[in-house]
Amino acid sequence: MAGLYDDAFVEQLRQGLGEITHEWGLAPHCSVTTLNLSENATFKAVDPDTGHPVILRVHRPGYHDRDEIASELAWIDALRRDGVVATPMPLPCKNGNGIATMRAAGAERHVVAFEFMSGSEPTPQAGGIVSAFQELGAISARLHGHARRWQRPAAFRRKVWTYETMLGSRPLWGDWRDALGLTAEGRAVLDRTCRVLSERLAHYGEGPERFGLVHADLRLANLLVDQDRLGVIDFDDCGFSWFIYDFAAAVSFFEDDPVVPALQDAWVEGYRTVSPLADEDVAFLPTFIMLRRILLTAWIASHAETPTAQALGAPFTDVTVQLADAYLARTECSLAGQHE
Repeated sequence: MAGLYDDAFVEQLRQGLGEITHEWGLAPHCSVTTLNLSENATFKAVDPDTGHPVILRVHRPGYHDRDEIASELAWIDALRRDGVVATPMPLPCKNGNGIATMRAAGAERHVVAFEFMSGSEPTPQAGGIVSAFQELGAISARLHGHARRWQRPAAFRRKVWTYETMLGSRPLWGDWRDALGLTAEGRAVLDRTCRVLSERLAHYGEGPERFGLVHADLRLANLLVDQDRLGVIDFDDCGFSWFIYDFAAAVSFFEDDPVVPALQDAWVEGYRTVSPLADEDVAFLPTFIMLRRILLTAWIASHAETPTAQALGAPFTDVTVQLADAYLARTECSLAGQHE
């Protein structure tokens, strides 16, 4: 792998973690293996004395600072305490701190630990995916209800996900114009789509009933199914955004799959078993799906060294343009009907 997470650097991280596993009371000779390389690098440490696995997340520099990471852990602790969602417990270091540090490539890296959660990632084609999304809708509603009620600590600080920080002038995940393999014709389609998205989102607004603290990355890779339990992991992208953006994130990377409309219906049905969801909110779900898809296209370009980006590459951009073209056609047709 080229870039930040080349093989030599991942090995350096793995060895560095082996030197600090004692921070969580693990045996010095525990095994540390790579689990996932995405925004961050995630490893599994297994203590041979107990056999218990622990998940270690090494944060990518330049994304979240220490206070933002501490805020993520604070929300997870509150969600667990209030019984809102099944999610792994953050594991404090022996000194009581939630965040450890290590040095790699001359830079300080923040490290957090979580208990291991069993389960497997659902897939769009798997049996039971529709019922899983109905449960995910209910979980989303509980998360949003908690976010509205919870008294956040005074120092709480997380990223704000708006049009400007996604696709606009201050993009957190890179400029969509750098998308891999983007042609001049495709750029024109996406540029037009972004203008429509900006207008639509401005119309939708950011009132407290629609905008607040969300998980922001409920994609399939962050869901773990174990019999009747649907667990949610990885709150690393949690921040302030539109509540229904959580559904758009849930269909990340397979927005063009024919199963998506059924998943949307199931998610809405599940959500409404816990909390009201207006028809106008439901009508805006395709807009948030399109927003997320273009955001992911930018992420792939700015994180080209990750396995996910390398597996998807330029073909992902091509499908994004196709989806944008279809979105424009539907939106313009809908607007024309409103003016007749």
